[in-house]
Amino acid sequence: MKGKSRNLRNNIIYCILIIIIILSCIYLVKYLVIQKEAKDESELLNDIDIMENNIEPNKNENTIAISEETERMIKIKKLQEENSDIVGWIEIEGTNINYPVLQGKDDEYYLTHNYKKEKSEKGSIFLSKDYDLKLPSDNLLIYGHNLVSGQMFNNLLKYKDKEFYEKHPSIRFTTEKEDLKFEILSAFYSKVFSKSEENVFRYYNFVTAKSEKDYNNFIENAKKASLYDTNKEVKYGDRLITLVTCSYHVEDGRFVVIGVVY
Repeated sequence: MKGKSRNLRNNIIYCILIIIIILSCIYLVKYLVIQKEAKDESELLNDIDIMENNIEPNKNENTIAISEETERMIKIKKLQEENSDIVGWIEIEGTNINYPVLQGKDDEYYLTHNYKKEKSEKGSIFLSKDYDLKLPSDNLLIYGHNLVSGQMFNNLLKYKDKEFYEKHPSIRFTTEKEDLKFEILSAFYSKVFSKSEENVFRYYNFVTAKSEKDYNNFIENAKKASLYDTNKEVKYGDRLITLVTCSYHVEDGRFVVIGVVY
């Protein structure tokens, strides 16, 4: 009996060791894939060359007209030759948010695919399918995963601290036609609300204002939800940007940062 018990115990130990080895191999493969994707994005970043000293600023306006095309805008066009779904580039100083922004036919594809259209657990930073770049719409609604590795929109949560906001108050977003800077208006925790919940701020439903009242309601709710007061003045028609990532403070939690063009 003792021999059988010893054999059984040894078999269990062997099985546990094999499981540990298999899980370790899976983790290693995933880690290498993530590192490969990070390297690819780093090379893409070098290719786009977004250093400030390569960009001629527009001294009169923060929205740069297509007639005053910058090097940054030209390189967005070059990226589109690789994937026409690349609609722009987002950058926030003080964070590692420095990525191409894609727009698919739905809001699902780029949750699981990178800018090369390859399957990827970390997905891409992507613009809502409802945003019309030709108009353009009022609010750039942009999503990204919150990864424990710190990639994608993980660093967005730094804006929970007012001190960080005060040191890094702006967001830069570039397309082939515009080079925009946004001042942060609001940062807050939220969630995806069920249809039955009433009197809640569904920030994710706002891309194009139906009216001036609709626009002003969005701004009022954004300010009210904010973790701190940014004292930003907004008028009807000002372009907006809304960045959204997951947060785990509640089920279906989200962290949101909203900016206004300046």
